[in-house]
Amino acid sequence: MSRRNWSIVIALLVVASMLLAACGGGATPTTAPAATEAPAAAAPTEAPAATEAPAATEAPAATEAPAATTGAACPAGAPTLKIWADSNRVGILLGIRDQVLTETGVCLDVQELSFDQMRSQINLAGPAGEGPDIFVGAHDWVGELTANGVVAEMDLGAKAADFDPVSLTAFSWDGKLYGMPYAVEAVGFFCNADLVPTPPTTYDEVKAMSEDKGDLTQFFALQTGDAYHNEPVNTAFGGYIFGLTDTGYDACDVGLDSEGAVAYLQWLKDMVDAGLLDPNVDPATAETLFVEGRAGCIITGPWNVDRFRDAGINFSMSAFPAATQAGSPFVGVQGFMINAFSPNRVLAQSFLVDYVATNDVMEQFFVVDNRPPAYMPARGVMDDVGKAFADVIGLGHPMPGIPAMGTVWSSWGDAIKTVMLKTATPEAAAATAAQQVREAAQCQ
Repeated sequence: MSRRNWSIVIALLVVASMLLAACGGGATPTTAPAATEAPAAAAPTEAPAATEAPAATEAPAATEAPAATTGAACPAGAPTLKIWADSNRVGILLGIRDQVLTETGVCLDVQELSFDQMRSQINLAGPAGEGPDIFVGAHDWVGELTANGVVAEMDLGAKAADFDPVSLTAFSWDGKLYGMPYAVEAVGFFCNADLVPTPPTTYDEVKAMSEDKGDLTQFFALQTGDAYHNEPVNTAFGGYIFGLTDTGYDACDVGLDSEGAVAYLQWLKDMVDAGLLDPNVDPATAETLFVEGRAGCIITGPWNVDRFRDAGINFSMSAFPAATQAGSPFVGVQGFMINAFSPNRVLAQSFLVDYVATNDVMEQFFVVDNRPPAYMPARGVMDDVGKAFADVIGLGHPMPGIPAMGTVWSSWGDAIKTVMLKTATPEAAAATAAQQVREAAQCQ
């Protein structure tokens, strides 16, 4: 839709709002699924402090009202879009506020809300008629939000072809699109280029380099019990969490006790037995070892890039070492979603497609947090690290948003930990975790 046709859209909103009022506005919510507990060390969809947690598994914190913004008040009678955005997005959206108002007469009421509050707040505010028209979020919230009836279906029209296919797949549920992606992310394999000029390409090489670590405390600082950061190692050995089909993940195809998953756990055990992996490395320890030059390689994501640069680390970032196949990390996607209870859904979609899905805005999103743009025409702004992340993302798979993932983080994380702490065999740990996940998915 061209910008000069916005007046037609606004006129249609009058009719749409009348129809929405007659229909009761928005979908009927169902009971919200219980919150799942986040693994202590995972990091894909939020602006991190040091390490972040997968958005799908964060326990909602106390409720929080959106902060007021510095934008001027909207003109009386102007059509208004209320937007909830995190701190990294607010300033950029305010930067196009005047342009949107001048060209369309539509005013943007941009309000700041922390990313980790967004999901719980939209579940409360949407059905109550107090939510925004547009809010930012992570793709792995979609299953919950659609079940609760608080997120609206979207149609990106011809611009859909400009988005990374994995980002559209991630924001789809039952074959329908529920968000406009703006960023994709995954962890990568980082090495200190001064200590490790040639990164290992196989896990046999990781073992050999660990045996010849010299003065390093640990060649490979792998986080203990962290299923998110361990996934690219698990998949390299042929392990998997859930089977992926053409229509999404099959919650009853649990691969935690597969031959590949057991082989991965056995590799961990062998490394610990040989004194080559420390079984007590938490996220902060792993990152500190790397920053201080006491570890050669680490698995982490774009949230640590600026920290490494500020510390003066000459790092390289690459795809993961392989075992029986290439390692595949979880891919997280962030995007804009539309409140299903909003009377301005058509206008909200037009705004996102015409004003946010642009090179300028999407490039700015990359600059603030190093996550590759989901909007592919904007990827020209990426530096070498951003390009490396984009390559790794191409090898990844979307983080599952199905409810049983909550049990994966806890049960699979425990399996990894017990193997590394030598309190369970790989076979026993894998069998226990798989059974617990099957029970959570109600698949027996």
